[in-house]
Amino acid sequence: MTDAPLPSHTDARNLAGVAHPTRVRILALLRTEGPTTATALAARLGLNSGATSYHLRRLAEHGFVVDDPTRGNRRERWWKAAQDSTAPPEDGDLTDDTGLGVGYLRSVARVQSEDMLAAVDALPALPAKWRAAFDLSDYALRLSPEAATALNAELHAVLRRYAGDMPTLQEHSEGTARLTVQLQMFPDLGDVER
Repeated sequence: MTDAPLPSHTDARNLAGVAHPTRVRILALLRTEGPTTATALAARLGLNSGATSYHLRRLAEHGFVVDDPTRGNRRERWWKAAQDSTAPPEDGDLTDDTGLGVGYLRSVARVQSEDMLAAVDALPALPAKWRAAFDLSDYALRLSPEAATALNAELHAVLRRYAGDMPTLQEHSEGTARLTVQLQMFPDLGDVER
């Protein structure tokens, strides 16, 4: 286990540890499904345990995952997420020469896109009440940067309110399922360039 402080935000020091689609996926699984081993993660992700162990060590080196001392034994190492979420890169990390900030966001976008496609593919087999809860909408708005920032904050406040009222993601309650809400907001590049 690393002695590195737990990151509350991504920055130039720790972006290299998480700017990879497999690491984003591993971190998401540890957060939603709870602690597990490299072997179990490898089976879940269709990887070999050596590759999964490598990605876990990189995540640990940068403070995103830690050993779970309450589980495992000498032959089995259990991992857990070090925090509940990862903040997006700061503006300076998006414009620096390393490309790690954009690389991390590309990894997140790739994983989110794959999750959305899997949900669309599974939609016909879901019960009607869960199909009714599915949404894949978009709204085209014309806003200033300030209004877009305010809208973003308001949407996150609504999501935090719902998150505060629910059991942990690992708890199963009758009639509930984990839901993924993907919030995407970006300017039309043609408008910005004008």
